[in-house]
Formats: sequence, structure tokens, C-alpha cells
Amino acid sequence: MKRHIGFALNILAIGLFFPGILLPMFSLDMDLAASLGGSVLSSDIVDKELSIMATIDELWHDQRILVASLILLFSVGIPLLKTTMVCIAYFLPGHKLERIFLSVVSNIGKWSMADVFVVAIFLAILSTNHAETTDSHTFAVFGFKMSLEISTQTLSNAGQGFYYFAGYCLLSLLGTHFSIKGVKSKSRDSFVS
Repeated sequence: MKRHIGFALNILAIGLFFPGILLPMFSLDMDLAASLGGSVLSSDIVDKELSIMATIDELWHDQRILVASLILLFSVGIPLLKTTMVCIAYFLPGHKLERIFLSVVSNIGKWSMADVFVVAIFLAILSTNHAETTDSHTFAVFGFKMSLEISTQTLSNAGQGFYYFAGYCLLSLLGTHFSIKGVKSKSRDSFVS
């Protein structure tokens, strides 16, 4: 029964995985405002939404290939490999490959915690929400005192991709746990009988 639950949870997890890597993980908006003698000038410095795949693409094009490759490996490659191996193992009950695949999945499970690490990084980015800085200066021009105030405001929000990817991480970990426990309990039952 546990292996069936594990398989079902992994299928649900992969259903969350693709929207999780393709939909925006977060949006970032940074505004600059300058006030001089009652006149205000404002501008958007940054206004972007990034998904995991868009981030990888942007890093790749910026020649940050190592970082792009690591995010691709840990956020896309290992999760797909892990899910594929759990699904193949499900269709090979009692076969030697079932144990081998689940053993490999169990060993790379530690590496798949990088998924959770990626989500934690995005949470850290989101903690900058509503960060505001203001800098004021007073100076004299032709005997007149003028005051210049420059302020920036950073707003960040979690996007749909964040929730899909976080759901994928949790369901995948739980599904893999059930799959491995299902095989272990099955081998104990066959040993007892």
C-alpha cells in the first residue's frame, strides 16, 4: 500500500514541478524617487518576474554558466531523475532494479534537498519586501538652500511558481519516503512468511 501512495504522491509532485519551474517564482520591483525643491522625479529601476527556467536562461546569457548549470542540475535535473527512477521502480515490483533505483534515489535524496535550498533562497529574496532607503542632502546654490531627497523602495512578492515548486518539494520528499518504506516493509513481510 505504501508504494502505491508513494507513486501517487510522486505523480502529483511532478504535476506541480513543471508549473513550479516555468511560472514566475517571484516578482521584484524597485523604484527610485528624487525630490528637489518640491519637484519629484520617479523611475522604475527594476521591474521583473523570474521563474527558475528564466533565471537559468538569464544567468546563461550573462556568462554565469557555473551558477546556471548548478541551478539547472539541482532544480531540474536531479528532481526529474529522481521522479523517473521512482516511477520505473514502481513498475518493477520485486525486481532487483526496483531496489537499485530506490537505493539510488535514497542516496541522491540528500542532493535533492537543493530543491528546498532554492526555495529558501527565494524566501530570502522575498524578505526584502518593502525595504526602503532615504538619503537627504542640503546644499546651497547662489545663496539659496535646497534640499535633495533620494529614496528607493523595493517590493517583492512570491509568484505562482514559488507555491507550485514548494508543493513539488514537499510531495516529492513524502512520495519518495513512502516508496522506500513500501519496499522495505514488503521485504520484511516476505521474510516473515
